[in-house]
Amino acid sequence: MTETVAGADRLDATAVRHAVDAVLTDFLDAKLKAAPGPELSTLITTLRCFLIGGKRLRPLLCVAGWYAGGGEGDTTGVIRAAAGLELFQAFALVHDDVMDASDLRRGRPSAHRELAVAYAAGGGVRTRADVHGVGAAILLGDLALVWSDELLHTADRRTDRVTRVLELVDAMRNEVVYGQYLDLLSAGRLFGDIEAAVRIARYKTAKYTVERPLHIGAALADAEPVVLEACTAFALPLGEAFQLRDDLLGVYGDPAETGKPMTDDIREGKATVLMALAARRACGADLKLLQATIGNADVTAKDVERLRLILDATGARRTVEQMIQHRREQALAVLDDAPFSPAAVRLLRDLAQKATVRRA
Repeated sequence: MTETVAGADRLDATAVRHAVDAVLTDFLDAKLKAAPGPELSTLITTLRCFLIGGKRLRPLLCVAGWYAGGGEGDTTGVIRAAAGLELFQAFALVHDDVMDASDLRRGRPSAHRELAVAYAAGGGVRTRADVHGVGAAILLGDLALVWSDELLHTADRRTDRVTRVLELVDAMRNEVVYGQYLDLLSAGRLFGDIEAAVRIARYKTAKYTVERPLHIGAALADAEPVVLEACTAFALPLGEAFQLRDDLLGVYGDPAETGKPMTDDIREGKATVLMALAARRACGADLKLLQATIGNADVTAKDVERLRLILDATGARRTVEQMIQHRREQALAVLDDAPFSPAAVRLLRDLAQKATVRRA
């Protein structure tokens, strides 16, 4: 690709998304054509559908990191790497939905549900449809991971750059698995450790979603260490703010916009800063209601309404909003002196706003 996705001082986010989507479309077309048998078409079709509607935040940050690091000219390599990160995200989300037994993703049936329906529609035994769906989704996630590797390994012809990128990818993968495992360990119960909840947000989201995509793009541009340090200083507070907003949307968001039921995070007993604050501050009947609701598989919409009243009464919601604002301001302040190109700075400012002030 030789398409320019940035002008003298502005990175075109829409052009980046289109370029990444074009790479993914061509890549999956080639995989379908080269498939060893027609059976694989179901997985590829499911993956195509799963990729629809994503924010493409990690690809955007990867390209921003490339420009921040001094990248210029042909964007083929960085767009390919950005597409690889989107496939890795697909792998993570497909497996995450299996672990959480989530029925919906982005307003559509989750991959394991789609695959269960496809199995039954194709003549499979209906009583085995759910088991098949889970197994097929695990394989689909594995396939997305393998193909993510393929895109990342071929992002640049220079082996020294690829080696540097893959070292960062390895770090990213270790960090996100660690964060997910912390999340899994603490789920299903009322969790009052605010510091631990922030730590989960840092490893599960901030480093994976913001820091490492910036680093990977910058590495493809042979960026100096000072650029990577500035990327980290921007990324960690913004990434935590992004997760804090997700936590609020999990309770207060409109399912028609978030694409998932408002009961999911509560039913799973997610260890969020929001719930940790409420657990620390609630007492008496409010605390008992929290203990009975968090991690309850049978939680209802009325339970969520009562829970919201407690979150408001304890000030937990207000505190999280303040934390989001503080972290956003901290991230934006970094950009005032960061050694980034003007185009990268403009995009990062825009992303910082959109990542923290949103409804989905």
